[in-house]
Amino acid sequence: MYRLLAILAFYKQLIAWSFVANVIIAFINPQLAPALITKLFLTVFAWYYFNESSKKRKLTFYNNLGISSFVLFFLVFVVDCILTLIFLTIFKEFT
Repeated sequence: MYRLLAILAFYKQLIAWSFVANVIIAFINPQLAPALITKLFLTVFAWYYFNESSKKRKLTFYNNLGISSFVLFFLVFVVDCILTLIFLTIFKEFT
């Protein structure tokens, strides 16, 4: 349970960027498959950015909890996909 809360705490710092990406994706092409592929690309980019910059120190806390950076970003991607699916479904209903 603590690991899940730690992952959600990590995602909290990325949620504003995720929402901005959702809005841009919704206006350009509100289809599910391209949106998820874009989110996957953005997640891989964030993983690379965190691993190759000074932000790598933030990942040390999660490594001490027993969560590897790959698992951390994979679970962030899963949570982000769920939120994207909900957002795009609501967006399609009102357009």
